[in-house]
Amino acid sequence: MQTKTTKAFYLIPYYVWIVLFVVAPIALIAYYSFFDLSGNFTLDNYQNFFTSVYLKLTLSSFWYAFLITFFTLLIAYPTAYLLTKTRHKQLWLLLIIIPSWINLLLKTYAFIGIFGLYGPVNAFLNVFGLEETQILFTDFSFVFVSVYIFIPFMILPIFNSLDKLNPSLMDASRDLGASSWTTFSKVILPLTINGVKAGIQAVFIPSLSLFMITRLIAGNKVITLGTAIEQQFLVTQNWGMGSTIAVFLIIFMVIIMIITGQRDKGAYANGKNK
Repeated sequence: MQTKTTKAFYLIPYYVWIVLFVVAPIALIAYYSFFDLSGNFTLDNYQNFFTSVYLKLTLSSFWYAFLITFFTLLIAYPTAYLLTKTRHKQLWLLLIIIPSWINLLLKTYAFIGIFGLYGPVNAFLNVFGLEETQILFTDFSFVFVSVYIFIPFMILPIFNSLDKLNPSLMDASRDLGASSWTTFSKVILPLTINGVKAGIQAVFIPSLSLFMITRLIAGNKVITLGTAIEQQFLVTQNWGMGSTIAVFLIIFMVIIMIITGQRDKGAYANGKNK
């Protein structure tokens, strides 16, 4: 058996990685948040964050993140459920995941062409005699593209939870006279809630910090915390305020992870148990 010293030795690379690429960057961001444009120590950045401008920005970010997560979940859950019922479910799951391997910038530019005035969407509308519509630079285009990009990250954890679900539990529910909705709400959903929570984490948290899609698809008509950080660092060169927003963004992410933290339901959700 390995001694505690040997185990601790093997953990050294892990701790080094955590310190260099997690703790150190967060500490650096927190450090810069206490300085103004002139490099003087100040608490004004934190005070400014609680002004109406940044509070509205925060609420807007949470609203769009909620919309993106809601529509993603609305599409992903039934899709994942249907996948578990298909014959070649792993193949279909792979086909859904493959688009997530494509560079985000390439997919964003593809949608610029699709939603453009001379793109296929407007060409389809022209077939029915409808005038060309500016779909780009709208809330709809921003939410639509974001949902498309995040769908694989929501489907995968939900699919894993559904795939491990013991079919006999659903059969028992139906045998006892439960309706399809009762079976779903009282059996399926509670036993797959960890997959839903994992999907929410994978979608809601990055949705708070989107900035590339807001630039290219929404045309800066949608401003999120991620966009504000980018502007503070690259446009106004106010690293202190940008770091302050990043600090609060990290805090929000931690809170969301705590709220959606998974709790093991035990062996009931494991379809392999007998």
